Amino acid sequence: MFKSVSLIIIACVLCACSQGIEPTNDRTTKPCRADTQCVSTADTSEKVHLAPFILRPGVTLEQVERVVLTLPGTRIAVRDEDSDYVRVECTSKILRLVDDLELKISDFQLIVRSQSRNEYPDFGSNRRRTEELREKLVLGGLLDTP
Repeated sequence: MFKSVSLIIIACVLCACSQGIEPTNDRTTKPCRADTQCVSTADTSEKVHLAPFILRPGVTLEQVERVVLTLPGTRIAVRDEDSDYVRVECTSKILRLVDDLELKISDFQLIVRSQSRNEYPDFGSNRRRTEELREKLVLGGLLDTP
């Protein structure tokens, strides 16, 4: 009896601590909800909109991935080479919170969407991350500059 109750308690604690991994569906063109910590090149609402990432001709998802992995706390979670899509998990250094950075190449553009998995304020970390990615892609010669 004690053993089964302990296992149930442990399972509940582990589930409660989980940040809930989102399904691996491509959400790059999905609008950000107003109540989430999210930014996107595909969303036109002022609060969450990111300026377009215009790729130079011939840039591949693999090249973009190499740059993304230079950002702190990143790891590739899902890669779909058939649709030029990748989901990157970005883990914060102190609180170990996870954000999803989703990237997809479409018509010489990199569609970018970064969203926190929890409802806590991100204090602009998703926007900072995506702008740092933009700077690194420009420095790497992968983005056209206006």
